Amino acid sequence: MQQVITENKKAFMTGNETAAWAALVSGADIMFGYPITPQNEIMHYWTRLAPQYGRGFLQTEDEISAGFTVCGAVQSGKKAFTATAGPGNVLMQEPFGMAEGMRLPLLAVIQQRGGPSSGTVIYSQQEVTLTTFGGNGEGHRIVYSTATHQEIFDYVIKGFNTAWKYRFPTFILGDGYQAKMREPLELYDPETRGIEIVDTYPLVGLEGSISSADRGPQHLCNIYSMEEELYDVVMEISAEYESISPEVVEYEEKHCEDAEIIILSHGVVSRAADDAVEALRAQGIKAGYFRPITLRPYPEKALRAAIARSGAKKLLIAESAYGQFYRLTRQEIYGETAKIETLFMPGVGIVDNDIVSKVKSIL
Repeated sequence: MQQVITENKKAFMTGNETAAWAALVSGADIMFGYPITPQNEIMHYWTRLAPQYGRGFLQTEDEISAGFTVCGAVQSGKKAFTATAGPGNVLMQEPFGMAEGMRLPLLAVIQQRGGPSSGTVIYSQQEVTLTTFGGNGEGHRIVYSTATHQEIFDYVIKGFNTAWKYRFPTFILGDGYQAKMREPLELYDPETRGIEIVDTYPLVGLEGSISSADRGPQHLCNIYSMEEELYDVVMEISAEYESISPEVVEYEEKHCEDAEIIILSHGVVSRAADDAVEALRAQGIKAGYFRPITLRPYPEKALRAAIARSGAKKLLIAESAYGQFYRLTRQEIYGETAKIETLFMPGVGIVDNDIVSKVKSIL
C-alpha cells in the first residue's frame, strides 16, 4: 500500500479533514457514507484524497445503508468506516447493533450536533447516550471522546486497531466545533511512532472446508431461535468485554491529590475545564480535573480512586447536554458520597469562565 505520509508534518486543518487523513494513514480501504452536517467534509476530503491512494468510497441512499455496507465490507476483510451525526446517528443504530451482535470491527466517527430531532447543525454533546448505549439489548461497544484535532488523528488510528484487535464496534466521538474549526496538529506515519497497524482478515469466504481440521464454521449470527441461546451469547460477549476493558479504558487527570472539588468533563469541554482548574488554583481554590477519554468502557475505578485519594466532597460535571454525561457518570460511581453538582448547557459551548463562576457559586 502506498505510504501516505513520508515524514512528520505540521498541519493547520479542520477536524473533519483530520479524520480523513487519519483514516488514510490507518490503511482504511473504503468509506461508506451519507451527507449530514457537521460531518460532511469527512466524506468530501476522503473523496478527494482516497483515489490518489487506491482507496474507495460509496455514497449510499441513506444512513441505514451506509452502516450496513460497512458491516458487509468488514466481513470481507476490508478496513471500512463511516461517519455521521445527529439523526444519522439515530438511523445507524440498527447496523451498529448488528455490529455489536456479530462482533464486527466497524469504525464510525460521530460529530455531534444539537437535538432532539434535527435540532441544530452546529454543536452539542447530546449524542453521548445514543453513541454509548444506542443499540438494543446488551450491546457492547468502545467509545473514545476526543478533545483536540491531534486526538482525532491519534484516536482514529487507535480506533481502527481497537476494532480489529478486539472485534467490538468502535466510535470516535467528536462534535461540530471540532469538525469545523481549524487548529494545528502533527500528521505522522503510525510506524514512526511505533504503532503497529492491526491486520484485517476476512470473516466469511474463508479457504478450506468447514469440516476440515484447519478451520471450523463461522457463526456470524445476530438472531437466535431459543432464549437460552441468546443468554449464552450475551453472557459470553459480556464476559469478554469486561476482560478487555482494563486494556482499553483511558482517562486524564490533574491536581486530584488534594482537590476539594473535582471537575469532570469530556471531549471539547475538557479544554475549558483544564483552563478553569488552573485559574481556580491560581486563586487558591483546590480544584481537580478528571476527564474520561473512553466513555465506554468508563474509567470508573480510576475516578473512584481519584475521589478517595483527594477526599473531595464535591464533584462538578460540566457538559453541553442536559445530563447525559452526568447520568453515565452517576451510574458508574454509584455509592460514592461526594455531592455531584452540575453545569448543563445543552447545545451551547462552555468556556473556562462558566466553570470558574459555577465552582465559586457552590463552594
